[in-house]
Amino acid sequence: AVAVVALTDDGRICLVRQYRTALGRVTVELPAGKLDPGEDPLDCAVRELAEETDLTARRWDVLVDFFTSPGGTTEPLRIFLARDLTQAAESFAREDEEAAMIYAWVSLTEALDMVAAGRLHNPSAVLGILAAHAARGRQWEGLRSPDAPWMR
Repeated sequence: AVAVVALTDDGRICLVRQYRTALGRVTVELPAGKLDPGEDPLDCAVRELAEETDLTARRWDVLVDFFTSPGGTTEPLRIFLARDLTQAAESFAREDEEAAMIYAWVSLTEALDMVAAGRLHNPSAVLGILAAHAARGRQWEGLRSPDAPWMR
């Protein structure tokens, strides 16, 4: 799977409120999704960003890779940083659970405060926000190329 920290030029990220049946509640997450069979991770991130937010990005980097729950599953997840955002040429027709998604743009600092306050519980959102905040503090030095090797 992949997740995307979509970061605007003025330092805001897109968070998505989505109902999760397994939890029986709404969670706050990053735009994310599963790879189609044989799909390249970056292609999946580009697709998910467009499908969930109607955005495209000119700049892509890898923030962090992790296993979602190594004690119980082999599922890996790569979190991308998408910058230089633009509106997609056309809007995606959202159906089912995507139709009810609510989006919010918050500053990266506010998102970090949400993590620290225990208001975010989705692991890719927590890790993505922490990694993006750390990367920004390093002036984006050390980010990996979007095609960097990935253990999966």
